[in-house]
Amino acid sequence: MANMQNVRTLMGDQDPVNRTKNFKEVALGYSTGAAMNEADRCLNCVNKPCVSGCPVGIPIPDFLRKVADGDINGAYEILSAANALPSISGRVCPQETQCEGKCVRGIKGEPIAIGRIERFVADWAYLRGYNEKIEPVPGNGHKVAVIGSGPAGLTCAGELARMGYEVTIFEAFHVAGGVLSYGIPEFRLPKAVVQREVEKLEKMGVKIELNMVIGKVLTITELFEEQGFEAVFIGSGAGLPMFMKIPGESLVGVYSANEYLTRINLMKAYQKDSPTPVLRNKKVAVVGGGNVAMDAARCAKRLGAEVHIVYRRSEAELPARAEEVHHAKQEGIAFDLLTNPVSIEGDEKGQVQSITCVKMELGEPDASGRRRPMAVPGSEFKMEVDAVIMSLGTQPNPMSYEGTPGLEKNKKGCVAVDENGCTSCPAIFAGGDAATGAATVILAMGAGKSAAKSIDEYIKSKGE
Repeated sequence: MANMQNVRTLMGDQDPVNRTKNFKEVALGYSTGAAMNEADRCLNCVNKPCVSGCPVGIPIPDFLRKVADGDINGAYEILSAANALPSISGRVCPQETQCEGKCVRGIKGEPIAIGRIERFVADWAYLRGYNEKIEPVPGNGHKVAVIGSGPAGLTCAGELARMGYEVTIFEAFHVAGGVLSYGIPEFRLPKAVVQREVEKLEKMGVKIELNMVIGKVLTITELFEEQGFEAVFIGSGAGLPMFMKIPGESLVGVYSANEYLTRINLMKAYQKDSPTPVLRNKKVAVVGGGNVAMDAARCAKRLGAEVHIVYRRSEAELPARAEEVHHAKQEGIAFDLLTNPVSIEGDEKGQVQSITCVKMELGEPDASGRRRPMAVPGSEFKMEVDAVIMSLGTQPNPMSYEGTPGLEKNKKGCVAVDENGCTSCPAIFAGGDAATGAATVILAMGAGKSAAKSIDEYIKSKGE
């Protein structure tokens, strides 16, 4: 009989006071006993609603049963067969709105902590040297290029490598991982975890070409005509930041969240000897309410600043994960809700000095389904800050695919794709943020997996 406790098994984390002084991982993970106890809460439902909520189609009850029985090896075999990046998705996937959101145990209690168990299984396998046992699958003689080494690109490459394809990833940065490396902080996703997943793909035979800016060094057309690739997957992400277009955004001390996080995560700007430093500010306003805003705010806090989240809606509309909001509050970050900036002011040297905001109230729902924020007349006020971080979302950088003959884009400027990752060009596929705009890691992984299947079908159809 299943464990019928209504609350999930606790997972330890760093003390909030101590962790604001370091970039070490906050969540400490499950022990074997804790993971087994939590997995045993699974009712093994006939309809398996949790699986329908998983973008990569993990057979969740099957791997949970293995964990509950103490067969962690068997659990890892099930998990890794469906998910190319389990150590990563177990840490950053928004499970509460996906698999855990569909969990039957959540009706009268807390849903099973599927993500925590996934992380435990993946970490368990790594610590026991499973990566060292990986060997390439015999090749099938076909070459595929993948543009970008973020979650979509890595997943697509891994799925194709399992099928015997010769896969080369072209990454613009000097480190593989895409947003996993430059966007998500060390305290939420250690870079060693990202790199071990990258190394796993390399052991499978995937080649990774760093410092390769497709669209500049090589074009997609050249990948076909000069490099001999039979198909190309575009997984170049969405790295162009968005701004409010208010006065003062060009002042020194105004960052996009992308720039701020890239300096910290990729360039290790929090280290004293970093070649790409970042200012250590006294008081920072982070504009936005998503996961990226929480990441930027928590980084600024670790660099010694007093930090305020400025968000134009209420807490109920915050798009960030509940866990990230909880951790931010624990760490002493202030939330200025129903508040919206209207200008940024600087001193005589052009350095940020303050931000002027207006109070907001919520009206009727807009196209997103959330209540539309409206400014309250006469409610302007000024907040003294020496840095403003804009976290308003991102849009795709079309450089990698701009000018590709016959490749269509949608209204957002993203690569236009169908539900299988197929584009208007038969041999070109796309997925992740390059096709949808900024979204979650797990949705990008799901898109990469679907596209790999479509690529396989396309190449096989050519030989028929």
